[in-house]
Amino acid sequence: MYDLIIIGSGPAGLCAAIYGKRAGLDTLVLEKLPMGGGQVLNTWEVDNYPGLPGINGFDLGMKFREHAQKAGAVFEEADVTGLTDGPVSKLVHTAQGDYEGRAVIIASGASHRRLGVPGEERLAGRGISYCATCDGAFYKGKTAAVVGGGDAAAEDAVFLARLCEKVYVVHRRDALRAAASLQERLLSLPNVEMVWNCTVEEILGEQRVEGLLLRDRVTGASRSLAADGVFIAVGTVPESGAFAGTVETDGAGYLRAGEDCATNVPGIFAAGDVRTKALRQIVTAAADGANAVASAEAWILSR
Repeated sequence: MYDLIIIGSGPAGLCAAIYGKRAGLDTLVLEKLPMGGGQVLNTWEVDNYPGLPGINGFDLGMKFREHAQKAGAVFEEADVTGLTDGPVSKLVHTAQGDYEGRAVIIASGASHRRLGVPGEERLAGRGISYCATCDGAFYKGKTAAVVGGGDAAAEDAVFLARLCEKVYVVHRRDALRAAASLQERLLSLPNVEMVWNCTVEEILGEQRVEGLLLRDRVTGASRSLAADGVFIAVGTVPESGAFAGTVETDGAGYLRAGEDCATNVPGIFAAGDVRTKALRQIVTAAADGANAVASAEAWILSR
């Protein structure tokens, strides 16, 4: 039996692993993919993590991972399918078998939200992407459309503008939700064109993406927009399905937990993007990892 099992190896999970080992806890990290790091690995440039302005997201993720490994955390690749609360310990069920721990920190993160429009599923991987830094190079000298209006959409558009001849940013409102500094950067780029007050009705194309069918939310008119690639950045969905029957969730599926990361089930904690919170950033995920371990350690010692 482990003292602490951490589900997920993004910034929250890796920070929890570091703090767990520093607290002297026998700590296991379960990660779904062979390479931990979470969504930060797909970020071209991280400009708001203290002390490391402008660091590449992959490099930052690897620094987190290396620190956790150096601290002595044990890593296992496993696809978590469920969680059972017991009187003495918790059982984490995976496709590879069960793991037992005194306390569990769920740091499973979130995944990219889909638009759910015709053509999205059919053209997935054939001109549709949810990661500009992963796939942007394929559109060098071409035309791309970014759908969304938050930080992720603005960052994607800025990155693509370095490669593409033309970048459209399609947003359903008349103003962006991105940070002011990002907006200033984005709106200053000569090859970026904003498409305001429009929603995507369909992604067009037969064998590959050829463009978008848009609807103007003000006039109701429809029009097509030619593009070689579509980058969708409309938020995230929590990776909480495996725990929804055990831990309380909110209406959007996020695990209910406060700043102490404690859920409604004693001994089970939620950290990072998977929990209810106002701001989902690398720095807040890392803070969650530390808070979750402090709460878990206190709970273990009280038993």
